[in-house]
Amino acid sequence: MDRTAVWDAVHRERSALADLLETLSPEEWDHPTLCPGWAVRHVAAHVIASPQFGLADLVPALWRGRGNYDRAMYLDALARGRRPVEQIVADYRRLDGSRRHPPGTTVREPLLDVLVHTQDIALPLGRHHAMPPEDARTAADRVWSMPFPFWARRRLRGVTLTATDIDWRAGSGPEVRGTMEALLLLLTGRTAALDRLEGPGRDRVGAGAARRS
Repeated sequence: MDRTAVWDAVHRERSALADLLETLSPEEWDHPTLCPGWAVRHVAAHVIASPQFGLADLVPALWRGRGNYDRAMYLDALARGRRPVEQIVADYRRLDGSRRHPPGTTVREPLLDVLVHTQDIALPLGRHHAMPPEDARTAADRVWSMPFPFWARRRLRGVTLTATDIDWRAGSGPEVRGTMEALLLLLTGRTAALDRLEGPGRDRVGAGAARRS
């Protein structure tokens, strides 16, 4: 996917997430997600923080997180998630079409962010939102190419990951097969889609799948 296609996908998926968020009850906004310690409101606020998060935000965030990136993002999400849910959804509408992304990231990180975090919200709530396979493949390529923060090559060493709904393959060893959506969740440390995977390498990925938010 070229840059324009990636941004088109980001805007489409953010809009879909906003549509989903508008249907949630107050109880669902406070429901746990696939990210331990993050409620729906925190994940939702985190996703739309991407076009708002600049260098001036990064330095204080890292200071509050004592230099730990994961903790910095968690604390930032907690703070942003305390706002009224109407304000969070309004940010999605207000920033529709924005091409800003946090410093130090590529144009593919916002796509990865919205694809995976939408599932973090939807799956625990019993909601369904299909992840477009081509978008998921682009995000998976990015995850596989970067060490931090997912360490996918290290965690999933010794297996071959093969998509069943689009042309994508990575790694070496016994095969693990599944949709591109299920594989992207695995690559980013989610265990929620393990039952959607199959193949001789399936049992080997369970223990090494889990990761932080």
